Amino acid sequence: MNLHHIFGVLEKSDPEVYQRMDTRRKALQRFAGIGRSLSLTALPFALGSLFQKSYAGTRNITDTPVEILNYALTLEYLESEFYKAGIAVGAALVPAGAPTNAIGTISAHETAHVAFLTAAIKAAGGTPANKPVFDFTAKGTFATVFTSYDTFLAVAQTFEDTGVRAYKGRAAELVKGGDLLTAALNIHSVEARHASHIRQMRKANNFGDVKPWITLKTSGIGSAAVQASYDGEENTKQANIEITNINSTSISANAASEAFDEGLTKDQVLAIVKNFIV
Repeated sequence: MNLHHIFGVLEKSDPEVYQRMDTRRKALQRFAGIGRSLSLTALPFALGSLFQKSYAGTRNITDTPVEILNYALTLEYLESEFYKAGIAVGAALVPAGAPTNAIGTISAHETAHVAFLTAAIKAAGGTPANKPVFDFTAKGTFATVFTSYDTFLAVAQTFEDTGVRAYKGRAAELVKGGDLLTAALNIHSVEARHASHIRQMRKANNFGDVKPWITLKTSGIGSAAVQASYDGEENTKQANIEITNINSTSISANAASEAFDEGLTKDQVLAIVKNFIV
């Protein structure tokens, strides 16, 4: 491993790198010592650890942890109230049996998320955001959301897919958040399971040509109104490495995009959510 080359590249991309890692000499000395005690295969992980310590929490973050939690709380309000409204309609909307049980379980999860985030914000000395007044028709775009099972599941998919990307997009801002980061990631993984299950429910009812994951930037919903929730998912590069046909393998753009989820920024998520707020 040519450390001089690695640090040379870093210096070109970030002139302040040595302010983060003491000095070039100290950084090299530190890795020289590590290299004597670690196997070659372990060195990349040690290098990553140093960079994590050097760069954690330096991504132009302006929101406080409480503000980030309130942002998440607003998303959870949206999902929680949506499922409650759907359940209130009853069997006229969601078929009895497995579909009703699934929606009931997801609803309970979202309610638990709201309760947790509310408690966490108060424990951190903050004030939980007020619950908005929602318009789940998106100002008439989904007028049949509570009369058509197809539309209901399509909107549910949009909310869940957006939630997954929203948590991913801001997790780095809680990198020093300890338990808060752990909790956010715990919620993120559950939202991903919700998204997958809703998609399978749509597939089972022939409500869309969808998979349990997102392919390129296709929603499988057939409405431009939800496209903002999927734009960017067509990315086939990770850490500036092109995944398509990597190492001469036959990996398609579809497979490359499906293998990785992309985050959404705060502004992107708020622009999506505002369409469902009165």
